[in-house]
Amino acid sequence: MHHRPLIPAMAAISLLAVTTACSADTDAGASTTAKDGTTTVTLALDWTPNTNHTGIYVAQAKGWFKAAGIDLKIVPYGATAPETLVAAHKADFGISYQEGVTTARAAGQDITSVYAVTQKTNVTVAVRADRADIGSPKDLDGATYAGFGAPYEKPLLQEVVRNAGGKGDFKQVTLSTSAYAALYAGKADFAMPMPTWEGLEAELSGKPLKNFQLSEYGFPAIYSTLVASSDQYLKKNPETAKKFLAALDKGYRYAVDRPDEAADLLISANKSILTNTELVKKSERLLAKEYYKGADGAIGTQSAERWQAFADFEYKAGLLVDANGKKQTKTPDASEFFTNAYLPVAK
Repeated sequence: MHHRPLIPAMAAISLLAVTTACSADTDAGASTTAKDGTTTVTLALDWTPNTNHTGIYVAQAKGWFKAAGIDLKIVPYGATAPETLVAAHKADFGISYQEGVTTARAAGQDITSVYAVTQKTNVTVAVRADRADIGSPKDLDGATYAGFGAPYEKPLLQEVVRNAGGKGDFKQVTLSTSAYAALYAGKADFAMPMPTWEGLEAELSGKPLKNFQLSEYGFPAIYSTLVASSDQYLKKNPETAKKFLAALDKGYRYAVDRPDEAADLLISANKSILTNTELVKKSERLLAKEYYKGADGAIGTQSAERWQAFADFEYKAGLLVDANGKKQTKTPDASEFFTNAYLPVAK
């Protein structure tokens, strides 16, 4: 799962600026080739640069995109979500998450997941570490949840609480600060932070959290961070897509094997943003150890079972609508929401 809270000033840009930066034609959806033979590929970020994006910046710094004949243009996150840019063919690729692709695809938008950046669900239910009265999600009945106002949050948490033995009754407030800050300020009892960033940030700030993994309470595993494209782009540019993902995959594999060096490359490319180098290093090590790589050793790949399980949840929760805004009357076939066809062949 991925959260998109309020946009910080440094990341806020207008839709006009985004569409200008993304040169893909809304009708063609084809990459442009320069005189030197390189192909321009645009990638829209889902937030300011962070460790979920490490493979991108590693591949860029190492020259792997360039070696593949790709001139990568990274589009900063702004007022328009990457899913919207990709589906409108204003960006060739975009950083997204399973819920974002599921709801967009179910509504008839042209978006397909092509690479799973994280294999382990990168979000937990968290409370202050000193809350001895909360030993399980079942103890959250009657408590206050601090979230970002996304439609999926309440039904997800209700299922987790009920699976833990509770009723799923709790209050909600919208976050105006970081999750751990809200918890320690007494504004809420629990939140859903990313353990690879906010969780570590909380620890470094002397405000540690106690986490409950969603999978331990029967919730299906989620691809919290992924790379998406459009069917139109993929069909018109299959070889470019394969070269792009091969370079990207090489970047994330480097991050798995050399987290500290990968973190240094990420920081070097984003010095004005990633000023807390200790946080970046700790985050990179944790992602390399538990998140980029699946239990079966998989990197980048996705499964139909995992996509269908989450689509089933979204459908049952009444969160999926069609192109006309009407609720879906049957569970969608989630095997159409992703593809592994453009990934490099495992050696």
